[in-house]
Amino acid sequence: MSSSTILIFIVVYFGLLLFISHIISKKGQDNDSFFKANKNSKWYLVAFGMIGTALSGVTFISVPGEVGSPNGEQFKYFQFVLGNAIGFIVVATVLLPLYYRMNLTSIYSYIEKRMGVKSYKTAASIFLVSRTVSSAFRLYLVIIVLQRYVFDYYGIPFPMTVFFALALIFLYTYKSGLKTIIITDTLQTFFLVTSVFITIYFVCDSLNLSVIESISTIKESNYSKVFFFDDFFTSRYHFVKQILGGIFVTIAMVGLDQDLMQKNISCKNIKEAQKNMFTFTAIFVIINIIFLSLGALLYIYANQKGIQTPIDFVSGKPRTDLLFPEIALNHLSIVPAFVFLLGIIAATFATTDSALTALTTSFCVDFLGMDKSENLSNPNNVKKRHWVHLAFSGLLFLVIIVLNSFNDSSVVALIFRAASYTYGPLLGLYAFGLIQKSRTVNDKLVPYICILSPILTYFLSENSNALFGYIFDNELIIINALFTYISLFLTSKTSSEKIYF
Repeated sequence: MSSSTILIFIVVYFGLLLFISHIISKKGQDNDSFFKANKNSKWYLVAFGMIGTALSGVTFISVPGEVGSPNGEQFKYFQFVLGNAIGFIVVATVLLPLYYRMNLTSIYSYIEKRMGVKSYKTAASIFLVSRTVSSAFRLYLVIIVLQRYVFDYYGIPFPMTVFFALALIFLYTYKSGLKTIIITDTLQTFFLVTSVFITIYFVCDSLNLSVIESISTIKESNYSKVFFFDDFFTSRYHFVKQILGGIFVTIAMVGLDQDLMQKNISCKNIKEAQKNMFTFTAIFVIINIIFLSLGALLYIYANQKGIQTPIDFVSGKPRTDLLFPEIALNHLSIVPAFVFLLGIIAATFATTDSALTALTTSFCVDFLGMDKSENLSNPNNVKKRHWVHLAFSGLLFLVIIVLNSFNDSSVVALIFRAASYTYGPLLGLYAFGLIQKSRTVNDKLVPYICILSPILTYFLSENSNALFGYIFDNELIIINALFTYISLFLTSKTSSEKIYF
């Protein structure tokens, strides 16, 4: 596929999203539409659209690439996915009922009522930092692909590519926010899922394999090992570590994340929201199995055709997350190349547009109080929201530029590693609030505790092998949350009245 064809496709694709946004914005551009989609979202649209938001370009590219990593990762990621599934169930049965019972617009309002204003602002700030960083990682991955295979051809510098992508996302989200996202993400998830199945078909066809034959080929290959029970202390891939990491990363990155929860609390009632979450969980597990299978097929194809893993231009090291685009765009026919491009753009922009809307919502509600009754009818708040939306677009731009200056490893590993540090205190705050019903925190100390906990976690992570012969992976988020929880307990005091929310 030529660079010109790809560029035309991108323009047409975003033209479609802008058209959808224009139609939806005619029905409402107020803050209620932007923040909560008028509390009228269909659960099945939310469930399907959340697939695209949760997977992103990271799953689309990095997960298949990790299957053949020199580290020997194979299907170890599926252990983490099983932990994710358990985490989703916890979110649906523990956190969602709480959010609906309290009728929240921002889920961090719970912390304000439970712990105090400083704790509330701290929780919201953690989300803003965490989601900005993780969203930048996700968008960065797709920008790398577009830069390498499209914009370098035209001599367009990397910062301009980033600006171009974020400008398009801003244009179709700033008017109606969540109300637009529910529809566009449903469409983009359809593109994502369809592209995966079609890509698998073309790769199997190129390998002269039927679907049944491809399953047995994957099973017999060196890429399909799922469960790892090597030494618990020294192996990052041990089953228990991956399961625990998957559970708690999911609770933090989904259940305590305004982005994904904003969609859930836009459903009519708790039953529809839970129905959405359970359906989403089943689809999520199946889709990840398919992505891992695709990864195995890509490496089998690469080995047969003598295709090398692409080298990073800056570091000179192999980039496993560029193998999929390399094969799709340069070694298969025009149809799978087109389908790949459709999938990666749909996956990544479904995540970024949702995150940008959630960041705007959190800041407007948690710091500007736009959900307060006295502010709902203020006409200036819509204009303020537009400026906040623009400001977060600019912030994402700056973070991606910084990432580009030093990143040279798989993005999927970096995202979950970063989540262990940024989301850990948030997990500790909610755990304390929900478990310690008879204790009140020292609200003034909470910001310092939430800064100190990641520092202690980092110190432990860097020295755990030397001190205890133990190597951490995604379960590091549990340690971070425990530091926060214990610190809150030690600085809190017993209340005469039990807290019921």
